[in-house]
Amino acid sequence: MLNEMKGILKDILLWLLSIAFTLLVVYYQRTTGPTYPRSGSVNIEGVEIGYNLLRSHGGSGDAPVQVEVPDNTFKGILSFKRYKSNDSWTTREMGFVDGALVDSLPHQPPAGKVMYKVTLIKNGKSYPLTGEPVILRFKGAVPLYILIPHILFMFMVMLFGIRAAVEVFSKGKKTKSYVVITLVSLIAGGLILGPIVQKFAFGVYWSGWPFGHDLTDNKTIFVFVFWLIAWFKVRKNHMHRIWVIVATVVMLVVYSIPHSVMGSEIDYTKQNTEQQK
Repeated sequence: MLNEMKGILKDILLWLLSIAFTLLVVYYQRTTGPTYPRSGSVNIEGVEIGYNLLRSHGGSGDAPVQVEVPDNTFKGILSFKRYKSNDSWTTREMGFVDGALVDSLPHQPPAGKVMYKVTLIKNGKSYPLTGEPVILRFKGAVPLYILIPHILFMFMVMLFGIRAAVEVFSKGKKTKSYVVITLVSLIAGGLILGPIVQKFAFGVYWSGWPFGHDLTDNKTIFVFVFWLIAWFKVRKNHMHRIWVIVATVVMLVVYSIPHSVMGSEIDYTKQNTEQQK
């Protein structure tokens, strides 16, 4: 009875460790990616003005730009142009609505990008919010019934992959089971739902190798290959569990690369279209 209780407590501890590490990895990936809002603050005459500028926008509408300010003595200038284009900068004054300076960026087709800058003005002095322009990518709306399962399965890939490695180090007996769950989750979330999400968001099912250079797609197939090898090895001989460690390390290294780096984008310089305002 005592040994059974020790086993349960050990299993709970290992799961808590795996969950904590998974959440840490997910948080790092989310906050370092090029789609995470650009946040910060600027001090204007003793007043700290915070900002949260979008770098990704889904759906059919324009992308909102908003900066909260204390009162209407603060003015805002929005400058923007399409990314990778020969456009000239469009500059206009932002409106003041309900305690915030507001404007929007013109809608672009999926994978179209707009670069923009916001400058606050107080008593004739200019205060740019960011040194470099912020780049925002437009995407199509992804239905929640597709997006939520995709996210859950990819979370399970990370969680059970890490748990499989922990099981190896703790010399447990469930390594093979955790590897199977990791591989099945990766197939469902990355290789089936992933391309469907890509289709809704950017109009193509796959833009990784050999059709393109989308790093998210390439990362998925790369990680899949290593987990497939790990499953094959432990299925043949449980003593080959070192491959589980290899697959986990590869997964962590690959997913430490920020999400959506080198993602789909439109090169407007190759299109004979006018600037959208």
